[in-house]
Amino acid sequence: MLSSQCFQNPPTLSSTCGAGTVQEFGGLQTYITGSPDSKLALIFIADAFGYEAPNLRKLADKIAGAGFLVVVPDFFYGDPVVDPKDPNFDINSWLKVHNTDKGYEDAKAVIAALKSKGVSAIGAAGFCWGGMVLVKLASSTDLHAAVILHPGPITEDQINDVKVPIAILGAENDHIFPSEQLKLFGEKLSAKSEIDSFVKIFPGVGHGWTVKYKADDESAVKSAEESHSDMLNWFTKYVK
Repeated sequence: MLSSQCFQNPPTLSSTCGAGTVQEFGGLQTYITGSPDSKLALIFIADAFGYEAPNLRKLADKIAGAGFLVVVPDFFYGDPVVDPKDPNFDINSWLKVHNTDKGYEDAKAVIAALKSKGVSAIGAAGFCWGGMVLVKLASSTDLHAAVILHPGPITEDQINDVKVPIAILGAENDHIFPSEQLKLFGEKLSAKSEIDSFVKIFPGVGHGWTVKYKADDESAVKSAEESHSDMLNWFTKYVK
């Protein structure tokens, strides 16, 4: 379940931000950036604020600059969380409509669409809600690598089912995915000799820090950029 920490520092959504374009892909409206001819693709699975978050698109553009085709689908069908303080907004009702099982099925359709256009290697990054979707996708070998960033609640069984190289980047101050749990999951992953894993806890930051930083907060930007570099390094290593 998502909590109030998921909705701190909400972004101002913009349908026109970013260097890429919005097209229908895999049955979803999708922000697409990078070389359309690249054989290496990444799927970004957003947090509850969806695919029009400027920092998320900025990150997609940045990663695409390393030679990847990056797709950021609208898994919420035009219904992201816009104003979590709206008295008419009910998170439980929203999650019933936009549950992670539906996100998982939609993501599989996006993977199939990438394969059908000739992509040879696919990675995925999942943020908060997206991390909950991605841990399910990582239980198959459809992906070449996964990077989960400050996920919502995920279980030990889901970690045990992971079958692809996985990195999990977590925050020191995270009520949803506490650092103690991340350390435990890191130990579980380290014991899985058949896959590579990387677990890192970022000090002094909270849930969502990778994409919900304030541009004028130098320390927050530095921590976010460090996580972006870690993510890119993981994808460069395994999505090839």
